[in-house]
Amino acid sequence: MFVKSDEVRFEFAGDGSGVDDLAWGQQEIWLAMVRQRSWIPIGGPGRLKAGTTLDDVVDDLQYTLGRYQTMRTRLRFSDDGRVRQEVSARGEFVIEVFDAPDDADPDRFALALYDWFRTWDYDYVKDWPVRVGVVRQRGALTHQVTVASHLVTDALGGAIMMDEVTRREPAPVAGLQPLEQVRRQRSPAGQRQNEAALRYWRRQLRTIPARTVPESDDRCEPRYREGLLHSPAMHLALRAIVAREGVDPAAALLAVFAMAVVRVTGVDPVVIRPIVGNRFWPGLADVVCPVNQAGLCVVDIAGAPFPEVLDRVRRTVMSTYKYASFDPLRLAEAIADVERERGEHLDLSVLFNDRRTGDRSELAGGDASDVTLQRMSDALAQTRFDWPVARDNPHERLMVNVEDAVGAVEVRIAFDTHHIAPAAAEACVRGMQQVAVAAALAREHAPVPS
Repeated sequence: MFVKSDEVRFEFAGDGSGVDDLAWGQQEIWLAMVRQRSWIPIGGPGRLKAGTTLDDVVDDLQYTLGRYQTMRTRLRFSDDGRVRQEVSARGEFVIEVFDAPDDADPDRFALALYDWFRTWDYDYVKDWPVRVGVVRQRGALTHQVTVASHLVTDALGGAIMMDEVTRREPAPVAGLQPLEQVRRQRSPAGQRQNEAALRYWRRQLRTIPARTVPESDDRCEPRYREGLLHSPAMHLALRAIVAREGVDPAAALLAVFAMAVVRVTGVDPVVIRPIVGNRFWPGLADVVCPVNQAGLCVVDIAGAPFPEVLDRVRRTVMSTYKYASFDPLRLAEAIADVERERGEHLDLSVLFNDRRTGDRSELAGGDASDVTLQRMSDALAQTRFDWPVARDNPHERLMVNVEDAVGAVEVRIAFDTHHIAPAAAEACVRGMQQVAVAAALAREHAPVPS
């Protein structure tokens, strides 16, 4: 429990205001928030430069709140369940000041404050979607702690925001803001895109396996778990695969995951919902707001060798990306329609998110000759798998995230043990390493280290 020592109130103003529906990317993350019963807080503590004053923090926040409409967006709820957004042109914001004890570690104090901020009883209607605190110790500011609703932005949008705020970008904000996105999505061109996407989904949904993972035989309490694999071996293997096959690392990661899932579940074709950034659409490249949506990728593995699976994934994901921009509410209706046609529930639980936001070329620039039995054996010896989280708060039923790392691939799997057993979840993640290592060594016809 933290007690603020002081607060600073200031006025802000920015371009753009109005009330309208949620844009598709916003609606997607809102539905995830409803499923998870969480505002999915994002952010973190950041160390301030020596000599930073409260006026400096106010100046930065006035720039940020004025520049990015999602930082000053609140929600409206109607009696029929409709959710709308309200963007304000101006308002008042409060910075909270917390004094750390003289003998405290300010880094730990700031991290604990961030964890406490994440428990904030956020009011979507009354509160701004961001909360900011500063840590002060012996009269000097040491950290800024920021927590925001995931409705503010996705990971890449957050990186764009940080870069622009650091540079104090003077040019007008780039891209279509959410209110503009809504208008475009409502236009005839936007509706044509939506209908084309729904047709694609219906075709796939009518033929996919009804269940994509084996029923859990190990329902745990706490119910929701996370596993984390740290694999230098997968990093070495994927760099070799990318160099040899001339493919994008994202496609190689998805192919490795697809083969691992089929081996663990025995369900073929594999049905995966990759999180698609959608920033290749006009006006979305540099926008600061959530635009990610979960697409649909269906791949027949059928015992094919890795190079063939990789080629199938490369061809299939083109349609996945093309049809991953849609109205989530209309998609839910389409799924329900197909389920009624088939007379069974469709399991679309396997989510895959390549959320690397740092140097995305980390898996590129390798050389297939880098892979030797000795180097691979040494790398495999450094593999770590841990269970860092067990909780009762709901999460997605099965979400695999590839995260930023240097010299390794880090894969975090978050899942519901009432949906998939921990052993199966772990096998999926470890299976990614096995598939990648085997594929990297296959051209040498060498036995794969265990």
